[in-house]
Amino acid sequence: MSRLKNKLFFALLLLLPVWGGQAAEIKALPALKQDFHEVAALPDGRWLALDKHAVRLLDKDGRQQDSLDVRAQHLDTRVTEGGMQAVVFDADHQQPWILQVGQQKLQVRTKLAPVMFALETLCLYQDAQQLSHVFLIAKDGMAEQWLLSGKSPQLFRRLALPPGVEHCRVDDSRQALYVSEPGLGVWRYDANGEGVPERDLILGRQPYGVLMGAAGALAVLPSGLAVLDATAGKVHILGAHGKSVKPVVDVPGAHALAVSGRDVLIGGKQRWQALVLGDMPHVSAGREKLPVIVARGQTATMARAGDAADDPAIWIHPQSPAQSRIIATNKKQGLLSYDLKGKQLQLLEAGRLNNVDVRQNISWPGSKVDLAVATQRDEAAIAVFEIDGQGNLRDVARIKTGLEDIYGTCLFQPAAGGLEVFANDKDGRFEHYRIERQGKRYEGKLLRGFRAASQPEGCVVDDSRQRLFFGEEKRGIWTLSANAENKGVPQLILPVGEYLKADVEGMAIYHGKRASYLLASSQGNSSFVVLDAQAPYTYRGAFRIGINAQAGIDGVSDTDGLEVSAVNFGTDYRYGLLVVQDGYKRLPDGTQNFKYVAWEDVARALNLE
Repeated sequence: MSRLKNKLFFALLLLLPVWGGQAAEIKALPALKQDFHEVAALPDGRWLALDKHAVRLLDKDGRQQDSLDVRAQHLDTRVTEGGMQAVVFDADHQQPWILQVGQQKLQVRTKLAPVMFALETLCLYQDAQQLSHVFLIAKDGMAEQWLLSGKSPQLFRRLALPPGVEHCRVDDSRQALYVSEPGLGVWRYDANGEGVPERDLILGRQPYGVLMGAAGALAVLPSGLAVLDATAGKVHILGAHGKSVKPVVDVPGAHALAVSGRDVLIGGKQRWQALVLGDMPHVSAGREKLPVIVARGQTATMARAGDAADDPAIWIHPQSPAQSRIIATNKKQGLLSYDLKGKQLQLLEAGRLNNVDVRQNISWPGSKVDLAVATQRDEAAIAVFEIDGQGNLRDVARIKTGLEDIYGTCLFQPAAGGLEVFANDKDGRFEHYRIERQGKRYEGKLLRGFRAASQPEGCVVDDSRQRLFFGEEKRGIWTLSANAENKGVPQLILPVGEYLKADVEGMAIYHGKRASYLLASSQGNSSFVVLDAQAPYTYRGAFRIGINAQAGIDGVSDTDGLEVSAVNFGTDYRYGLLVVQDGYKRLPDGTQNFKYVAWEDVARALNLE
């Protein structure tokens, strides 16, 4: 071979896409016409395709089975419990259409209201509960997430994305929303919508990454993502971790991507073709699977935005449990009470209250009284509220403490009578007081002090066993005798780790007829752990609170405080009630609130007594 021919041969080799020394296999797709600007492969080998005039349902060989006449854009599909679902955008009427794909029929299941912004792209999402969502994304970065499951489509949340996003896709197994910003690259967001918003740039445009041109179409693979480098005419194959796992493939003139099994479908000016990927490194989905239950009710939202709602307590009506009250703190305003339907009944503007606890029938010489006690952060004090026979609150006292940044609190009602209170500081210190009543005045007597190694907050006392349980946010759950005369040291009963994710937050005890359980908010993964409330404190499981689509109640995330009672409150809460703070209100967006969960749903999910 001449030197010139030799150079030409090796130059041609460099132009071929090569994987592990073998040329990447690219095969034609004769069933798909070149004028289809978007396609979706159905699991049974059929196709959905968009052209300028219609949405078309095709058999395996490309023969039309049905069509809908519409100038449609932005096709995406999902397999749901009800069958194959698709979404397209009616460009003439500015409406997203949700389609049902039958054996030989295309039907419009529902049409969302016309979009009141310049829609640039859309994509479907199926969450861990198998509920369907759709993301609608505008040219200026405005975006909406709609819940499609339930009685009718509902706005789930609004979110801000980069301006100019032209493509989106969701990896359901990892709850990851991918969007391509042409001038910068591909971003990954949390599709779930609950919890602290986060984003990562997983593939950047030069000089921020390897993209030579604009970030274009996306396609979710069984274990990764395909990204079209649009202006450069290349396809990047990423693993689930966001790292490149295959060499870049040249696809001049490509404008669209889709997926069929393990193949990436590439739409170009001349034809549709399939890039055969073969095996890819498998990466687990990441988020552990826990039982999901739903709330049956929720309170009205806070009158203050941001991180406001914090901790609930339950006051039980002595004659009619159905008329009981949920007493809760607003860290920016004061103390509130709600009925069991979630209606706000009372607000006491008592300042920055953090945690609250309630005890009833507290015996003092000559009287019995119900009290709510909260930490008042502006005054570094314990705030005392009397509760009358109908559940109405009255602000009656402040007890100064030696804590500089008072935080969490819980009550202890000794069998001998009276009331004691534990309060803690962000620096780890605890102070244990006995509340004393002189006439109508309340005072506090310091019984002891102790400390955790780092910041605590949530705590609860099992009065019958005289045990204090408290959470050290970064380390775990501890227990200690609630009796001030007992000089024992705290015992770690569940460390942060496999079951419990920092921060450790609210705590409560469910006293059932056959067993008692300790509940704690595992804020780091928006779950709730359940332990036996007596030694050896056996771990019984964990659960999450998801979306109640039928009732229009969103899921729960980033929970601070919680409370539980085994009382029969009637109807939905015959076996008890769990109340939890919700850090992010959705369906639609709003200020924080509290969710009501039936104990029987918790017991069923975890096989509890």
